[in-house]
Amino acid sequence: MAAQNQVQITIPKQHDDQNQAPEEDFDYSQRAQWLRAAILGANDGLVSVASLMMGVGAVQENVKTMILTGFAGLFAGACSMAIGEFVSVYSQLDIELAQMKRDKTTGGQNKEHQQQEVEESNKEQLPNPFQAAGASSIAFSLGAIVPILAAAFIADHKVRLAVIVAAVSLALLAFGGVGAFLGRSPMVKSCARVLIGGWMAMAITFGLTRLIGSMGLEM
Repeated sequence: MAAQNQVQITIPKQHDDQNQAPEEDFDYSQRAQWLRAAILGANDGLVSVASLMMGVGAVQENVKTMILTGFAGLFAGACSMAIGEFVSVYSQLDIELAQMKRDKTTGGQNKEHQQQEVEESNKEQLPNPFQAAGASSIAFSLGAIVPILAAAFIADHKVRLAVIVAAVSLALLAFGGVGAFLGRSPMVKSCARVLIGGWMAMAITFGLTRLIGSMGLEM
């Protein structure tokens, strides 16, 4: 009786462990591509559009000019990110499909059934160019809208620049935290790296644009 009870307890646990592992691996691989594109797109949109608006703000105090510049950067950047991500991921897809065809032709007839199962599994994990392009473009737009909204309702020029820097800094910390969480990297280092990089981009753009404006170039 004791031996029978042990068999009944151990068998279900083994089946549960075997069934759970593939599901976790499958979910992670499905999400990895668009998460990477979304995080990069949001950070790029935030830093590039904020830097662009800070550069214009270095020589122009008109709020309308800054807002229009921000939207122009948003539209141009979103299209550029989508096209670039699409081309990049499609190239990766072509390489993986070509490798699958080579594996299929060199596998031999005895491994045909195994290759079909592997091929079906691999197709589910192939990168999706349309998904990556869409995620990158939407994320870029969401990041880019932060400095635009920060500047939209402030009339005073100096206060407007300060609010843009503050809003972008908070957003950079948030993006750095999300990236650290997803990549399982140190939170403080990731946030500091992203924040300092964003500050440098805005400061360099502001300084160089102001320098060019002071050399006699009128807008």
